[in-house]
Amino acid sequence: MNTIQYLVIHCTATPEGRNVTSADIRAWHTTPKPKGRGWKQVGYTDMFHLDGRVERLVSNNEDAKVDAWEITNGVAGINSVSRHIVYVGGVAADGKTPKDTRTWQQKRALEKYIKEFRAKHPGVKIVGHNYFDTHKACPSFNVDVWLKTIDL
Repeated sequence: MNTIQYLVIHCTATPEGRNVTSADIRAWHTTPKPKGRGWKQVGYTDMFHLDGRVERLVSNNEDAKVDAWEITNGVAGINSVSRHIVYVGGVAADGKTPKDTRTWQQKRALEKYIKEFRAKHPGVKIVGHNYFDTHKACPSFNVDVWLKTIDL
C-alpha cells in the first residue's frame, strides 16, 4: 500500500460526441491481445460520461493510500501511487485529431470531482496523462491551465 501522489486525467481518445460505456472500457483494456490490451484491470477508477455522469469503474475507499485492489493501469510505472480518471472524448470527429471535446456537463462534473479530491488530498499533484509522456496528447487539454481557471 502506497501513498497517492498523482491524480491523472485521461481521455478515451474517441471521437467527439461518441458515447463510451464501462463495458467498452473493460473490453478495450482486459480483452487478451491482439484484440485488447490484455490487462488484468482497467486503466481508470472513474469515467466522466458525455452527460456529466461519473461512473465508478474500480472500487476505491477514498483514503490517501493506493491499495493493491485499487490499482488501475493508467500510466506504466506510476500506477501504484496514482488514481486515474477519464472523460469520454478527446478526439475530433475525424477520429484522429486531438481535441478538447469535453461537454459543459463533463467540465462541471470534472471540476466538482477535482475540488472534492483536492479537499481530501491537498498534497496530490493533479496532471494530465501527457505529463508523463510528452508524445501523447491525452487528455487533449492543458490541465495546468485549466486548474488555474477553476479556483482550487
